Amino acid sequence: MKNISAWLYKISTGFITLIGLVTFILFTALVLPNQSAQSNVSYDGAITPDLSFYYSSTDLYRSAEVYGETGRDAYIRTRFTFDLVWPLVYAFFLTTSVSWLFARGFSEESIWRYLNILPLAGMLMDYLENICTSVVMWRFPVQTLVLDDVATIFTMLKWIFLTISFLALGIGLLVATWQWMIARTSKAKRR
Repeated sequence: MKNISAWLYKISTGFITLIGLVTFILFTALVLPNQSAQSNVSYDGAITPDLSFYYSSTDLYRSAEVYGETGRDAYIRTRFTFDLVWPLVYAFFLTTSVSWLFARGFSEESIWRYLNILPLAGMLMDYLENICTSVVMWRFPVQTLVLDDVATIFTMLKWIFLTISFLALGIGLLVATWQWMIARTSKAKRR
């Protein structure tokens, strides 16, 4: 953990962080709306696992049934196209941004600096969620025990890690701005 965190601080230069931000903004503006429109098909109240915080295995099987064969195929295809790239985009943005801001806001000894690895945990949970739910959709109507239950755990953990990551981004922005203002005021007083 320590080595991964340190490596993220090392690579999170201003330029790399800016690339992460621009990539996130472009992906959010250009790709997400199209993806959202494709997945906004009404499925008679069936849940969308990726967008839910909690669902049961019963909810997952109900969705598989309501989606039908075409919907299940589309779901699986999306998990192994769009959903391979999207977690990389948000994790790149969050890890570099949090690392860059925390490097300016917190001392190297601060335990807060380890929050820069949480987006990677969110990305991992996203991939594990996608694998589990895709296997359930692929095997339907056969039940896929264990994976059907752990999928919901991975989904909840994904949302928890990503929520904390975005909160860390906000905290990093506030603390780094505060540190910058203190340094600027101190420099002005010395003149």
